[in-house]
Amino acid sequence: MENILVAGANGTTGKKIVNLLAQSQYFNPVAMVRKESQMEQFKAKNIEVILGDLEQDISNSTKNIDKVIFAAGSGGKKVVAVDQEGAKKLVDASKASNVKKFVMLSSMGADQPEKAEKLKDYLQAKHNADVHLKNSGLNFAIVRPGSLTDNKGIGKIVLSEHLSQEGNISRDDVAQTLVRALHDDVANHKTFEILEGETLIGQALDTVG
Repeated sequence: MENILVAGANGTTGKKIVNLLAQSQYFNPVAMVRKESQMEQFKAKNIEVILGDLEQDISNSTKNIDKVIFAAGSGGKKVVAVDQEGAKKLVDASKASNVKKFVMLSSMGADQPEKAEKLKDYLQAKHNADVHLKNSGLNFAIVRPGSLTDNKGIGKIVLSEHLSQEGNISRDDVAQTLVRALHDDVANHKTFEILEGETLIGQALDTVG
């Protein structure tokens, strides 16, 4: 089984990712959290957990890690420090540790942040992090969902390099997509957008081999 570091494991989407990985026959989750008080919830489920603050030195966080999912976010409070520089630091640590794949949770609009009417600083930070990952030499998948909801996942999405519409997608389905993108046979060196749709997640991802 491959060890998967989940940055932002204590977040709403991050917890869903960790739970999916824990149920997988392929992956072993390693939850990265910022505070000691956040560790026990994972330890109680026998899930490996490490301390790592994206605003500090995280160069040791990728030791013995095979692949990474970056699902951390500052909630708009520290977009440069966390969403941009924190992501870039984890990319650099991953490269130093020869991580095999880095799956980035980005956002629709991050390709052209200058056109955004709102959240421009956030989208610029995501854009800069995405560019850093693309230029790192690592194998990557950059997943750009629309607006996230807490609705129950339907397991179906629409996926394209550039979608012509805006819309919503559940955190459940985003988590499923990120975990599926870890596999070696899909989404290598790819950037794509996703929304709630009609195609099963696995089938949709098979189109971005």
